[in-house]
Amino acid sequence: MKQDQRSRKAQFASWMGIIGNLLLAIMKGTVGWLSGSRALIADAVHSASDVISSVTVLAGIRAANKPPDKEHPYGHGKAESIAAIIVSILLILVGIEIAWSSLQVFWGDTPQAPTGIALIGVAISIICKELMYQYKYRLGKRINSPALMADAWHHRSDVLSSIGVFFGVAGAIIGDQIGYGQLVYLDPLAGIIVALFIIRIGYQMVRQSIHMVLENVLDEEESKRFTVTTENVTGVLQVDDLRARSHGQYVVVDLKISVDATLNVEKGHHISKQVKQALMTEHDDVSDVLVHINPYSETKEC
Repeated sequence: MKQDQRSRKAQFASWMGIIGNLLLAIMKGTVGWLSGSRALIADAVHSASDVISSVTVLAGIRAANKPPDKEHPYGHGKAESIAAIIVSILLILVGIEIAWSSLQVFWGDTPQAPTGIALIGVAISIICKELMYQYKYRLGKRINSPALMADAWHHRSDVLSSIGVFFGVAGAIIGDQIGYGQLVYLDPLAGIIVALFIIRIGYQMVRQSIHMVLENVLDEEESKRFTVTTENVTGVLQVDDLRARSHGQYVVVDLKISVDATLNVEKGHHISKQVKQALMTEHDDVSDVLVHINPYSETKEC
């Protein structure tokens, strides 16, 4: 998949997330206020944070799609990984906020049980957010977008949060119906458990994104496909050295090849251009290639 096509798909998914999260935040906030459900209002705040998350991802994807310039000769591919780090940190902060809000309920007055309409609002939220997660995560894996996958996990955290809210609200309503008011505390208890899951997901995404920003060098097995492609180019007698490193979601390849020592500079340059073209055409994740030409020798080490 070419970079411009990849960017369009990622940006469309981000806009879907922004609009969907905004509508869900308004719906949950309204239903939470009408039903008297504190948990649902808090869940609406979580969805509102997803709007910020999706906007951040959209900005990162657009920045990553900018062509190379003087200050960034290898392009802006890392911008998307940086956006993923920001989203992951937001995810951790949201988890901490939910845990703190849930703990505070135990120290205050016994809250009132919400009305049944809250359950309908939560059920709609769970279905919508799970569909958004599945769409963004699968697209993110297909186009190799760390920011989009991080944003997908933000949707999944909202699903977990809403499931906790659902059981909490249902428990509070049942407790109110049977005259056992202590069941209302199932809501904050579920909130704490969900918050821990959210924090864990955010931590894992931060680690993965930082790893990509640090330009991980691909191992020999991962780089083998580039070596095979290079060896198939006419005029390449030997691949002396090949190093491939990640640059955000893309790969930069530096390699040394040996050609016939009797070739003139122009013909050697032509072969190097063929190698670069082959690598960038056959491997969509390759964004740049630097080729060094050596004269072929059976005894000399290059």
